Amino acid sequence: MGVTAAGPSRNAIRPSRSEQFDAVIVGASLAGSAAAVKLGRAGARVALVEQRPDPGAFKQVCSHFVQASAVPTLERLGLLQPALDAGAVRSGLRIWTIYGWIVAPPERATPGLNLRRELLDPLVRDAALNTPGVEARLGLTATALERDGADGRVRGVVVRDRSGEERLLQARLVVGADGRGSRVAKLAGVATKTTPHGRFAYGGYFEGADLPHAPDAQLWMLNPQWAAAFPTDAGLTFYAAMPTKSWLPRFKRDPHAALVAFLRDLPEPPPIEHGRLVGEIKGKLEMPNVEHEPIGPGLALVGDAALATDPLWGIGCGWALQQGEWLGDAVGDALAAGPGADDALDAGLARYRRRWRRGLLGHQRVIADLASGRRANAGERFVFSAAVHDERIAARMDAFGSRSISPNRFLATAVPRAVWVHGREARARRAQRQAAGSAGSAGGAGSAGGAGRGAVTA
Repeated sequence: MGVTAAGPSRNAIRPSRSEQFDAVIVGASLAGSAAAVKLGRAGARVALVEQRPDPGAFKQVCSHFVQASAVPTLERLGLLQPALDAGAVRSGLRIWTIYGWIVAPPERATPGLNLRRELLDPLVRDAALNTPGVEARLGLTATALERDGADGRVRGVVVRDRSGEERLLQARLVVGADGRGSRVAKLAGVATKTTPHGRFAYGGYFEGADLPHAPDAQLWMLNPQWAAAFPTDAGLTFYAAMPTKSWLPRFKRDPHAALVAFLRDLPEPPPIEHGRLVGEIKGKLEMPNVEHEPIGPGLALVGDAALATDPLWGIGCGWALQQGEWLGDAVGDALAAGPGADDALDAGLARYRRRWRRGLLGHQRVIADLASGRRANAGERFVFSAAVHDERIAARMDAFGSRSISPNRFLATAVPRAVWVHGREARARRAQRQAAGSAGSAGGAGSAGGAGRGAVTA
């Protein structure tokens, strides 16, 4: 076997210490921890590697929203009720457009979940570390991949502790769950597709002013500017703005003042200026969409390591949990079967890739296009304006926006319905004009008759 090192090529020095596992997961945030739970439950021995030594660590620059499509994953992981016990808020979604609010009827809405990352991340990680077969390896950084010299198959990962000592964690499967800019993906040299992003993001938590229609989240699609408010645990609301780059100078000068002003000036604005900032305003200036090939021989990527996409739509947490579950379901049995089952493992990895592509890539193509910061096109305006007037389209938009249905399923039903709605609205306007014209004619005739009669009487 040989070692693939990070950075420029160098002569590999095999670490003196090694351990053997069925799977090594690099990254113990949402995706990695979800995968660890599923693999441990399947009977695999798993090393959960995390660069940060604190088991309570959480992602700092990130929203916390879990899309409705991922709530069933939380439930299957046994985490939905613990999240609710920790204060999580179930939220529907209200979307403001220039045509009015788009709101799915409550009986057809699919609520997501809001819980701050400082609570959500340790909750999911604790579940992983309390799963039989899962072992914590905290405070370690991945530095190289171990490969089979015959076919280049990944057979493990070299990790370094804070003292500089390296050890080899051998495994039949290495999982990269190490987020945007994944080191594992770089070491593996997987195919990568990157598309630019035309916006930046700032956000912060506020208390002391109740958001109208809470606990529902609210989005303002200002074409092309964007803002949002997410009610969450402890009576807090997360306010966020994602303007195009032309707004960046004023946010850099004073992020707090700029965020408050941006949301205060929204149509039907939230009460941010009456709230109190809790913590600090945090921002992210560059957010390119990065798509990696999610599998290789002995390798899988999950979460942002596989697909780091535009955070505007609040899908990162949900997709991370779902990808971890999909991988565990696809390869768990093959890993638990023990050595000598590489064919079965490869078949499982292929199943994971198919599920990954089917569940994410259609949405990602739409998201990457919108991430440029462009204005809404005619087709989008056509559907948005119809959704304001029709609960069925609003419900389909809710299902699409929560990633519960594919873009193709959304278009197949929403567009024909929008044609019908616009036709209905046009017919109603014609009827109103005709009624107004008839009333005007009748009134005019009545006035003329009255004048005549008055003249005669006189």
